[in-house]
Amino acid sequence: MKKKILTVLFLLTMTLTACGGNSGDPIQETSEEQEAKEPTDLTGTWKSQDNNGAYMEAVISENSIEINWISDGGKTKSIYWVGTYTAPTEFVEEYSWTSERDKEKTDSALLASTDDTKDFLYSNEKISYEASAMGTTTTVELTKE
Repeated sequence: MKKKILTVLFLLTMTLTACGGNSGDPIQETSEEQEAKEPTDLTGTWKSQDNNGAYMEAVISENSIEINWISDGGKTKSIYWVGTYTAPTEFVEEYSWTSERDKEKTDSALLASTDDTKDFLYSNEKISYEASAMGTTTTVELTKE
């Protein structure tokens, strides 16, 4: 009788241990965590390096990007670009998109780009693009605030 009780207790213990044990593979869990990363979010405010109170500032929302020339230590804003923004659909460390200019919002802005499209690149946690004014073109790099 003791053998039967011990056998039943042993089987019951083994069954409970098997049900409660860690069945996950650490490598598989790591892969699943990487796959579960949210898409890269570039929305928010981005700024270029301050150059004696003048810089460029971009605000990216769900579907648009607006870039302003900022001067006088932030007291003066002039539109440079207003256009479309297409967000990444997955987690990425590099991303590029071509923005189409909103002519209605930029045609009357004196310092706005007249390009129909502008290419943007996100890499190394910075957004870069070419900006032209008065015959000079430079690559602008923005970092997220």
